[in-house]
Amino acid sequence: MRETTHCSLGIDFGTSGARAIAINNAGDIQAQANFNFSQSTGLAGLWQNTLFELLGAIPREVRRRVGAIAINGTSSTVLMCDDNGNPLFEPLLYNDARGETQLEQVRAIAPSNHTVVSATSSLAKLLWLNQELQPTSKPYLMHQADWLGFLLHQQLGVTDYHNALKLGYDIGDLRYPDWMESVSALVRLPRVVAPGSAIASVSPAIATQYGFPETCLVHAGTTDSIAAFLASGAQFPGEAVTSLGSTLVLKLLSKVRVDDARRGIYSHRLGDLWLVGGASNTGGAVLRQFFTHEELQHLSQQINPDEQSPLDYYPLVKPGERFPINDPNLLPRLEPRPDRPIEFLHGLLESIARIEATGYKLLQALGATPLTQVYTAGGGAKNTVWSQMRSRHLGVPILPSAHTEAAYGTALLAMGRGRC
Repeated sequence: MRETTHCSLGIDFGTSGARAIAINNAGDIQAQANFNFSQSTGLAGLWQNTLFELLGAIPREVRRRVGAIAINGTSSTVLMCDDNGNPLFEPLLYNDARGETQLEQVRAIAPSNHTVVSATSSLAKLLWLNQELQPTSKPYLMHQADWLGFLLHQQLGVTDYHNALKLGYDIGDLRYPDWMESVSALVRLPRVVAPGSAIASVSPAIATQYGFPETCLVHAGTTDSIAAFLASGAQFPGEAVTSLGSTLVLKLLSKVRVDDARRGIYSHRLGDLWLVGGASNTGGAVLRQFFTHEELQHLSQQINPDEQSPLDYYPLVKPGERFPINDPNLLPRLEPRPDRPIEFLHGLLESIARIEATGYKLLQALGATPLTQVYTAGGGAKNTVWSQMRSRHLGVPILPSAHTEAAYGTALLAMGRGRC
C-alpha cells in the first residue's frame, strides 16, 4: 500500500551549521540531513544555498508527503532587505555588538530595563543598520528565520513573536508598543504572528523543483533555543532546558514572567506559561579552543564528577558576557592553567556548570517557578561526566532531552504540537 502519512519538516539554522528533520504525525523521524558551515562573510548566500541543499537531501518520497515546514534561526540575527527581499548589508549575527553605538538612542525611546536595551538586541542592530545604510526608501527588517521562510513562500515582512521579542514587540499585549512609532518611520517592521502559524504555501517554483505538494504550508518559525526546548519533552512549570552548544542557554518554564535586561534575562510567551531564561557566552566554543572532540571524550571519562575542581574560571572566547552577568567588557578568566590537560578540562567543565547554576538561581530569585529538573540539549548533552557535575551544582536531576535536535522541535511546531 502506498504511504500516505503526512510529514512535517523542521529546519534549524544554528551558529555553525543547519539541520533538517522530517517527522510523521506520530513524531517518528522519517528523514534528516545536516550541513556544517564556517564561512564568516557572504552569509545570506551561504544560508540560502544551505537551505536548498537541505531540502534536496531529504528523499523525494518523503518530500512529497510534507504538508508543513517551519524554520528556526538564531535569536536576534537580522537582515535589512529591499522590496525584493535582497539583503542590503551583511547579516548581523546574534552576538554582533555594533549596536552598542546606538544604545543611547535605544534608551531614549524604550522603557528602562527593557529587553531591547542591549548592544546585541534586534532593535539596536536595526538602528545601527539604518545609520550605516541611510536608505532612501524604507527597507524591510527581517530575522534570519523570517528571511529563510521568505525564500520558500515569497511573503515579505512576516515574523513570529519569539523572534520579535528583542525587536521590541510586546508579547504580553501582542502588539508593537507605542514607543516604537519612531522606529516604524525608519523601516518596515514585520507583521508578527504566533509561532507555528501558517503563513503561505510554498511557491510554485519550490513545489515543482523539490516535489512538495502544492498545498504544503510554510509556518512561522521560532528561535533555535526555543526549538530545542520544544524538542526536549519539558512541559511542566519548574522544568528547564539547558542548551550546551557553542554557548550556554537556559530556559525555565515558569508560571511567572521575569524580565530584567540589566541581567540579560527575558521571558518568551509559551501558551499560558512563560519561558524565562538567558544566554551566556560561555559554552562549547571555549572548550573547542583547547581540545579536539576526541580529547574531550577521552579526558572527560578520566574525571571524577564527584570531586570539585579548585579552579575558578570564567570561560569565554572573547571579552563580553550577556548572562548571568551582563557586561560587554567582561574579560575571560582562564588562569592559572595546570600542566595536566585533564585538570584544565575539569576546571573548565566545573566552571561552566557553576555559571549554569548561578543562572538558574538568579531566575528563581527574581520570581520564576522553582527548578525541579533540567533537560539537556546540544553537543554537551552527550557528556555524562559533565552532567553529573552539573547535577551536583544544580541540586536537581539532569535528564537527556527526548530529542536533542532543535530541528525536531521545529518540526513539532510546524505540525501544530509546539506549545506557543
